[in-house]
Amino acid sequence: MESIRRRKPSLKPIECKGKASKASEEEEQLSPSSRLFHEPNFNVHVLAIMGSKSRINDLQLIKDNLVHTLLKHPRFSSLQVVDEKKNGEMKWEQTKVDLDKHIIVPQVDEQNLHESPEKFVENYIRNLSKTTLDKSKPMWDLHLLNVKTSDAESVGIFRIHHSLGDGTSLMSLLLACTRQTADPDKVPTIPGNKKRVIHSSAHNSTKGLHRYVMKIWFFMKLFWNTVVDVLMFMATIMFLKDTTTPIKGTPGSVFKPRRLVYRIVSLDDMKLVKNALNMTVTDVALGVTQAGLSVYLNRRYGEGKKDKGAIEKNNNLPKNIRLRSSILVNLRPSVGIQALADMMEKDTEAKWGNWVGFALLPFKIALRHDPLDYIREAKATIHRKKNSLEAFYTCYISELALKFFGIKTSSSISHRIFTNTSMCFSCLPGPQEEIGFYGHPMAYLAPGSYGQPQALMINCQSYIDKMTIVLSVDESVIPDPYQLLDDLEQSLKLIKDAVVERGICDE
Repeated sequence: MESIRRRKPSLKPIECKGKASKASEEEEQLSPSSRLFHEPNFNVHVLAIMGSKSRINDLQLIKDNLVHTLLKHPRFSSLQVVDEKKNGEMKWEQTKVDLDKHIIVPQVDEQNLHESPEKFVENYIRNLSKTTLDKSKPMWDLHLLNVKTSDAESVGIFRIHHSLGDGTSLMSLLLACTRQTADPDKVPTIPGNKKRVIHSSAHNSTKGLHRYVMKIWFFMKLFWNTVVDVLMFMATIMFLKDTTTPIKGTPGSVFKPRRLVYRIVSLDDMKLVKNALNMTVTDVALGVTQAGLSVYLNRRYGEGKKDKGAIEKNNNLPKNIRLRSSILVNLRPSVGIQALADMMEKDTEAKWGNWVGFALLPFKIALRHDPLDYIREAKATIHRKKNSLEAFYTCYISELALKFFGIKTSSSISHRIFTNTSMCFSCLPGPQEEIGFYGHPMAYLAPGSYGQPQALMINCQSYIDKMTIVLSVDESVIPDPYQLLDDLEQSLKLIKDAVVERGICDE
């Protein structure tokens, strides 16, 4: 039976005959990427699950703070309307926000729950994924559940339509609404990329001819990697599909409800591996994901074998599995959390919007005798992708398709990229200290989404000394998401233990 979201038609914009200056019209036009997120085959909603260390008793306090923060951002207080003077193109138009229509607080009798509190929250989110946001009001809402789970006293669920911004920007904006619990006047601090220190001896060795040779070699690699990546992107649009594996989505996955599950692991364990092998946390997260997926798929491929012991002991994986993650890359320079906080509090300007490109990230699925091989392969993969302009060119290709062939063709291209790949993966850095959301200290952060064509999305989100691994799955394809979480957690343990046993230490 078709789901609720499948029966809903494509976006029917609200007509608008209001007048505006030419400058403001140009400024408020929906970006091509924002328009794509309204197509029926790519109607994506972002979820930000926040565990609170305290009960949510003062609803008015949350409303008052929303008025002075989030609602000051124009995207969260605007409708998406048709501009008749622009041939039916869409733009943002300011409106008055009724918070009672955006904040949902269901009455929950915790004493008479027919399931565990964790399962109740999980099922609530699954039911939420069967619906779409109302287009007659700004496309976001906040659900507050006073349900005590093993990780939190209550749970908040922000749901935001992806047309309001890319996932990284939306998470940054929500964090800009929080403050450090130790110092309520300060916004969270997010770890950044440290610049590598170049010693004078190394710097001197790159002078002269050698320096120019290195520059030429760098640009040659950049050019070659970009050409290869763009050709792979075009091939994926036309014919190149990932191997059909037990985690690859079916044609109807885009319309099916999603189950979001998460597991909190130690960020310190990841940093131990990161420091020992001179890499980034993202490298480690990708390596752990490759290891966990390899173990999980090996088990799934061995399910039909008579010898049950062979499921995990033997190598049941087919050779040369092609499994890729499609990633939406934010091409707009990050303005930082402080700039977003100032934009909301002091009415300053900050760049915003969906300006994204595609990147295809290959996963190497195999059983390795050395757990550290997964990490080394992940580091090489990410290093290779950093030396490519793939995301910029794929963005231009999508914009050209939209300009010359229209929204339907551009949407079809995006849809084929996602259906011809296997999953989505992201790793986002979070606050380094405890933060509070309008007076409620946070226990964890767990971002996810629904509406994407793939059956599996993996998000890694750090917070203080924790890393939350979040899975968004189509249960008809992945019926045992907790088993996958177990495999990911166990893979991190094996990798960390390998580092400790070999005495690899930070230099």
